[in-house]
Amino acid sequence: MNAPARIVERTASGRIATEAARFDGDADALARDLAAHVDGEVRFSDGDRALYATDSSNYRQVPIGVVVPRSVEAAAEAVRIAARHKAPILSRGGGTSLAGQCTNTAVVIDWSKHCGRVLEIDPARRLARVEPGCVLDVLRAQAERHHLTFGPDPATHSHNTLGGMIGNNSCGVHSVIGKRTADNVEALDLVTPQGLRLTVGKTSDADLAAIRAEGGPRAELYDKLDAFRKTHARLLREGYPDIPRRVSGFADLDKLLPEHGFDVAKALVGTEGTCVAILGATLDLIESPPERVLCVLSFASIYEAADEVVAVREHGPIAIEGVDGFLVDAMQRKHLHEEDMTVLPEGDSWLVVEFGAFDRAEAEEKAHALRRAYEAKGVPARVLAAPEKAAKVWSVREAGLPGSAYIPDRPETWEGWEDTAVPPEKLGAYTRDLQALYEKYGYVSPMYGHFGDGLVHCRVSFDLKHEDGVAEWSRFLSEAADLVVRYGGSLSGEHGDGQARGELLERMYGPEMLAAFREFKQIWDPDGLMNPGKILDPYPATSNLRLGPRYAPEEPRTFFSFHEEGGFVAAAERCVGVGKCRRLDSEGGVMCPSYMVTREEEHSTRGRARLLFEMLHGGAMEGGFEAQKVEEALSLCLACKGCKSDCPVNVDMATYKAEFRAHHYKGKLRPRAAYSMGLIHLWAKLGSRMPRLVNLAMRLPGLSGLAKSIGGIARERTIPAFAPQTFRAWFEAREDRPRGGERVLIWPDTFNDHFRPDTLIAATKVLERAGYRVEIPPRRLCCGRALYAEGFLRTAQNLWFETLTSLKDEIAAGTPIIGLEPACTTAFKDELVNLFPDDSRARALSGQVSYFSDFVMANDARFDLPRIEDEALVQIHCHHHAVLKDTAERALLEKLGLDARIAPSGCCGMAGSFGFAKESYETAQACGERVILPMVREAGDETVILADGFSCREQIEQGAGRETRHVAELLAERMGL
Repeated sequence: MNAPARIVERTASGRIATEAARFDGDADALARDLAAHVDGEVRFSDGDRALYATDSSNYRQVPIGVVVPRSVEAAAEAVRIAARHKAPILSRGGGTSLAGQCTNTAVVIDWSKHCGRVLEIDPARRLARVEPGCVLDVLRAQAERHHLTFGPDPATHSHNTLGGMIGNNSCGVHSVIGKRTADNVEALDLVTPQGLRLTVGKTSDADLAAIRAEGGPRAELYDKLDAFRKTHARLLREGYPDIPRRVSGFADLDKLLPEHGFDVAKALVGTEGTCVAILGATLDLIESPPERVLCVLSFASIYEAADEVVAVREHGPIAIEGVDGFLVDAMQRKHLHEEDMTVLPEGDSWLVVEFGAFDRAEAEEKAHALRRAYEAKGVPARVLAAPEKAAKVWSVREAGLPGSAYIPDRPETWEGWEDTAVPPEKLGAYTRDLQALYEKYGYVSPMYGHFGDGLVHCRVSFDLKHEDGVAEWSRFLSEAADLVVRYGGSLSGEHGDGQARGELLERMYGPEMLAAFREFKQIWDPDGLMNPGKILDPYPATSNLRLGPRYAPEEPRTFFSFHEEGGFVAAAERCVGVGKCRRLDSEGGVMCPSYMVTREEEHSTRGRARLLFEMLHGGAMEGGFEAQKVEEALSLCLACKGCKSDCPVNVDMATYKAEFRAHHYKGKLRPRAAYSMGLIHLWAKLGSRMPRLVNLAMRLPGLSGLAKSIGGIARERTIPAFAPQTFRAWFEAREDRPRGGERVLIWPDTFNDHFRPDTLIAATKVLERAGYRVEIPPRRLCCGRALYAEGFLRTAQNLWFETLTSLKDEIAAGTPIIGLEPACTTAFKDELVNLFPDDSRARALSGQVSYFSDFVMANDARFDLPRIEDEALVQIHCHHHAVLKDTAERALLEKLGLDARIAPSGCCGMAGSFGFAKESYETAQACGERVILPMVREAGDETVILADGFSCREQIEQGAGRETRHVAELLAERMGL
């Protein structure tokens, strides 16, 4: 094989630090050629290359450039052009690979943005045709209309792509019935690096004869494949382990044999883009029983749970998952899925067993039969028939990988030995020996995963940041590989080999089989251009480390403390690349609204986090905080804070954006909207002095247009009108204020005080009816909410100093303070303590502040709450969801008797200044049009539109033309106040 030469760099100790295929061509000429002939986006800038430098693994390799094709035809042309330039080629889907197979010094083809269609569902034949960038859940949603599904379902099903699953031979939770991806592929459309396009699948003798009769490159290819299978027939029949999760290496070359129908498609599954580029796939679908019931078995250890897998399989489940106490403890320490874990029975480790049927009673009876069988053995068991309880268990299980990262008071954990598989009957013994090996090296790790098929997921406390630790990791990998081989297992059970396990494959298969793998690759890729250094002739597992011993950036001086992360450098490292931020819907949370609209990697939380990392790393992208690519990526971050709660490792991009911009714009002018909207606390104070005059000016076409132009505000926007009287003015003018009762302070936030005082007035009346004595701060104060997204952090600090000084007596007295604007209340809980982590006054003030609905429900006995049996459509503010949590708000709505429908919309898109700024207006509107605005338009006239956030109310009223109400206003109205 004429593989490209390698560039190798060693450390002083002799370890290979970096190794990559050499590209001796002209990158600029390659980019020009691609741009001239490929219908797509050709991105060769330093920032774009940095964005794609890593996947979800321990590895980092900066690509030559990136192509985002608009069609599979364009992608095929990109492959041909790159190969003509002798440039290595890497296909990339969701970028969630854990073994380094989606990072390389190559031309990266990102299939996920434009090539993601389901082309056909044939329910009669139980087949689907898809493009390689199709997200698994998109296919599953369409197939479920026919009670069908695609069997393999990894935990990343909401955002991984089928092309990536084909490349890795992915499996998943339901592989007990769904098996591996290779077992579910009927045919593949592909292009070779030589530019040959063809469709492959099973090949009958007649098919082979017809191909040969046609002649040409296709016939030559099949002649070589036919000779290959005949030469290696004995090896292919005898050289593979007989286990359900055989994934490592080229695991399905035996499918070329006559008894398997000369199935070229299945033979290519799992080759990780090292042979061809996949242009499309025809996939088998299986029945998807709609009725699902769980039975959870509890054990004293994960080894005892593993011992029972074979016996449990006899009950006919559709999934058997293992969850150990280490993983549950990790999630508890991180406060991740705490409520969800309450459904688990008492114990240390669990088997989560799912049964499916088309009849509800049948599914429940299967689950109860298992429960009875194990209770008879003294094993605690619990049947979870309610779908919402089952969903809690699956949320715990699916958060396994990121949930076991960054565990408080425990060492850092990493990929690198995360998905071995053995015969299920040997799983108990294997896990005991694996634990002993961990203890020998002083490592800790959870053990969980797809126990029904003998697969164990781990995330191990390797030391990858010091040379001694890397050397020890290398020794461990050799011993661990030998352990798997002794048990007749596979080094990988679903994640693939990539760079992490490639050099261990000879231990599993021996030299003869490795030679056969190389010969097979040579047939397809004689120049060695397809994803070089992965699986075969691999880069060393200990090279190209993203966070290896040589990564030691200087910790910058920051405004925020980043005390939860351990500093800004640690914050930039935090993303583990699992890609949950690349979901296409907001059914389960807020993150990430900009990605849902643009489908751009740089507009996902992961993409932004990786750019911040690269900014500190240097090499691909220079300039530090001056880096314009980072600013471009962050400019469409809505600062919704969805990632702070929805990201499994709690990446807090809103805070990172604020910190970055504080440095990036130091001594420089910001976009105009940063001043017009970011400094709203100043303009509101001025505007409130002559509100009618200002409102009139903002309604006159000429003056309004001029003001918008000067302020950088989108011309389509209506500038919010100032209230004739501020809440503070109303409050201070009152003569009938109660003088008795428990003192509470209402926080007159800038938005409600100046623009929607009725919200604060309503809350005041509701609180007073409950017997509270309501007060307000002695002077106008502001939390600075609008400042953070623009990076005005010094100004924000000064505002907090004013607040801490003005409220010193209230802080000392512990007076409850009640917020009505979710975003501003969040500032007390989040930004305040992050800016002043060591200030006891700040911590105390943060603890004293409650959101209105939280305060009401915490003291509900004092409130004579009315019954309001109306229909309501509810938009939860994204900060409310992410930081405050909306549990009390939902409980309040339920107690009021509202027929409330919570919009599954995530962020509405307004997000303060974001929705007003002309640069981000279109993205803001697209966010709103995804869910909430159409829902509001479709709501009946009698439906109450509830939205507590000022931004949400503006977006809905301006975008859908419906009046909104704050829950406090609804309460006051129905209480007759």
